[in-house]
Amino acid sequence: MKSSFNTIIDSETPVLVDFFATWCGPCKTLAPILENVKAEMGDAVKIVKIDVDKNPLLAANYQVRGVPTMVLFKNGNPVWRQSGVLQKDDLINVIKSH
Repeated sequence: MKSSFNTIIDSETPVLVDFFATWCGPCKTLAPILENVKAEMGDAVKIVKIDVDKNPLLAANYQVRGVPTMVLFKNGNPVWRQSGVLQKDDLINVIKSH
C-alpha cells in the first residue's frame, strides 16, 4: 500500500487524503462533503480515502491520532492538515490556496 500511496500523493495536482474509520460518526458526515468538493473541483484535486483500521502503519506514519483527519499533499509533501469536519466551501478554499 505504501508505495502506491507515495505514487498517488507525488502529484502536481493537490491530493486530499481523508483518514477515516467506518465506525466514526463525523467521518460519515464528511463523506458527502468530500463528494461535493470533488464534484465542484473536478480534476483540480484528487481525493483519497484511507481506512485507518485497514492501514494502521500509514496512519501512524502521518501521526493520525483521531479521525477524520484530512491531509493535503502537493508534490508528495503535506502542506495542510486538520482533524474534524470542514464545510465544503472551507475545504475548497484550503485546496485552492495551495
